[in-house]
Amino acid sequence: MQTIHKRIATTALTLAGVLVLNACNDKFLTREPQGQYSPASLTNGKGIEGLLIGAYGMLDGEGIGGQASWENEVQNWVFGGIPSDDAYKGTDAGDQPEQTFIERYDFQATNGHIRNKWRGLYEGVARCNDVLDNLTNVKDISDARKKQIEAEAKFLRGYYHFEARKIFRYAPYIDEKAYDANDPNSTKLPNTAEIWPNIEADFTAAAATLPETQAEPGRPTKWAALAHLGKTYMYQGFDIATGAPNAAKLQQAKTVLDQVVNSGKFSLIDNFSQNFDSDTRNNRESIFEVQYAKSASDDGASTRGMGLAHPYASPWGCCGFYQPSQNLVNAYKTDANGLPLFDTFNNVDVKNDQGIPLDGAFTPDAGTFDPRLDWTVGRRGILYKDFKIHNSDFIRDQTYAGPYSPKKHVASKKNTLLGVGWQNLTANNYRLIRYAHVLLWLAEAEVEIGSLSRARDLTNLVRKRAANPADFVKKAIQGSTRDAYTETAEPAANYVIKEYPASVFASKESARKAVRFETRLEFAMEGHRFFDLVRWGIAADVLNTYVTKEGDKRTYLKGARFTKGKHEYYPVPQEAIDNAFKGGQPTLVQNPAYK
Repeated sequence: MQTIHKRIATTALTLAGVLVLNACNDKFLTREPQGQYSPASLTNGKGIEGLLIGAYGMLDGEGIGGQASWENEVQNWVFGGIPSDDAYKGTDAGDQPEQTFIERYDFQATNGHIRNKWRGLYEGVARCNDVLDNLTNVKDISDARKKQIEAEAKFLRGYYHFEARKIFRYAPYIDEKAYDANDPNSTKLPNTAEIWPNIEADFTAAAATLPETQAEPGRPTKWAALAHLGKTYMYQGFDIATGAPNAAKLQQAKTVLDQVVNSGKFSLIDNFSQNFDSDTRNNRESIFEVQYAKSASDDGASTRGMGLAHPYASPWGCCGFYQPSQNLVNAYKTDANGLPLFDTFNNVDVKNDQGIPLDGAFTPDAGTFDPRLDWTVGRRGILYKDFKIHNSDFIRDQTYAGPYSPKKHVASKKNTLLGVGWQNLTANNYRLIRYAHVLLWLAEAEVEIGSLSRARDLTNLVRKRAANPADFVKKAIQGSTRDAYTETAEPAANYVIKEYPASVFASKESARKAVRFETRLEFAMEGHRFFDLVRWGIAADVLNTYVTKEGDKRTYLKGARFTKGKHEYYPVPQEAIDNAFKGGQPTLVQNPAYK
């Protein structure tokens, strides 16, 4: 069955002539048509379904002319990965230098990547509002279908606003009621009000109407809306200035997330690695996935936004961005009991091949590791998916960006569109929310307002799955050419991982540390880390410690500094402020920390 996101590719050209594109021109959120369109084409069943597909279309970052998809796409590697302790910008110094500013916390309101992220999110908002604005005039579909379309549009609108609030803080909430056809400035709304309640309302409304299952993968269900509502509460669960828990919001999150767990609809799949394989897309752990193309004929909906973040080696050849940090690799070390080294993991580096030539001798570190390391990071001597053994030729510039490659989003050889257009197009879906998220968010809430014992049980469900020996990366022996290898039955490294004992969850402080560390290990390189550190209120301490030590390895990080009270959020793009004047006054204000 054709999925909603795959239909975007074939619908995009039709929509181009009828969509009112609100955020990608030089007038912030105005409704000036980008060509001729017939109102009648938007007020019938076919037209409204097309508009809805267009609203989904901004999830993958495509759809705004002249704007790179990696600046807006859902995986957030630019905004949530490279400014965190998980990853470096990667590649070399001269490629996409605006990302280097982001990595160094030099957030500028004129940075093109920051500007385009805002554009992309509010383009998504505008498309959702186009659906809702036109829906009441549609006569040739049933009331039941209208309600479903409304719920899907509100779900997507909630998501785009959630991202805007998470990233910028000073973000306006804009709904379909704001639009007045006689006033082109009607959607120029202020950004000083708190919009969390509006986002909660959108997800709540969506959850009340969406079905428990969908025939087409990629459309949200009731459970996807509830999980996003729970996530919204979790992002209000701690004071970002002090780290103090907000018991009321955590209780709301716990109530909603418990509904998802108690539904019995979801469970962890057996193998951690199956979350990053297109053969196991939309599985029982998936709560909401962004769908990508399965075949070369559908490559218009492929994951182009992650295209730069592939190894520099053949068969990809581009581009070496988003390289894992040494700090992240070190975090996967375990002690003799198979537990993380919470406080000492970064004291000594895992052995790497920095400066060792392609034909140089190298033996991987003999220490003990969490097996998720080698499903997350490509490192020397370990098989990289089913392509070849990782070596220094995977890296564009080791001196600049280190010896590691990202791995999770790279599809296996059989599911990569090799030889068809850009070879970095894959059918590897992005699991925006999976069941493991729900379990660890619930564990967080239990630590602060509930049962430490239950927090341990929830966290150990995730850890027990990671310990499945059937999923360990296997040792590979190099063949006569770089592309040849023989896979053995042996593990590729000394994987030692055990569940947390009761002693680790004997106090809130220790339990909190364990849940947060587990969250990093489980979701590393998935675009969440920076935002997790911010919402926990610990970003300044963690990231300043990180860049101080990493500056000795990556010289461009010397002098980088995360300023508490400022860099938790990105500045409102200057372009948006400049284009938001109404009656001679700007309706948008800059985050005071950037004035």
